[in-house]
Amino acid sequence: MTRIFNQWRPHPWHGLELGPNPPSVVHAYIEITPFDFVKYEVDKKTGYMRVDRPHRTSSLPPALYGFIPRTYCADRVRNLMEGADRGDGDPLDICVLSSRRITRGEIIVNAHVVGGITMLDHGEADDKIVAVLDNDDVWGSVDDITELPKSLVERLRHYFQTYKTLPGEPEKVQVGEAYGAEHAAKVIAAASADYQDEYGG
Repeated sequence: MTRIFNQWRPHPWHGLELGPNPPSVVHAYIEITPFDFVKYEVDKKTGYMRVDRPHRTSSLPPALYGFIPRTYCADRVRNLMEGADRGDGDPLDICVLSSRRITRGEIIVNAHVVGGITMLDHGEADDKIVAVLDNDDVWGSVDDITELPKSLVERLRHYFQTYKTLPGEPEKVQVGEAYGAEHAAKVIAAASADYQDEYGG
């Protein structure tokens, strides 16, 4: 089945390229920044930004946060995560570290992939790829997540462990350990192949 997307404004999920040198350097479409008190999300039908919800706690994302175009989390992504029943049916999430304050979303950045974090959300594989802004003055030389400060990686893990949970509620997701660039490349390749299966070329 051929699916037609908006011909005048490229859809950020379907109309942008995977990146200039995937899986090492990919495009990241940024939906929210560390300065947003509201969670914005691309509307999958139109490609425009939609308010998903206000952040329910004081926790804000410690990095730029969005997704990698032309990726989709289905069977291949599920197979790479122990304990997952299925992929989450969304594009692959990505966090991008920048030494300079970037305060606006709805932008495309070149992201140098350094690793990722496993997350299970009600049985769904919901990987969080971790990257640095390509050619960043501070982080640009980092090639693997093991080269990042451990405290920074723990901040990312803590954010995803708690960002859907209110005080007094049980935790809603399971966040695993961080993994390196080699495994992240496999996850991106799997998500790209899942996208081809679902939407074609």
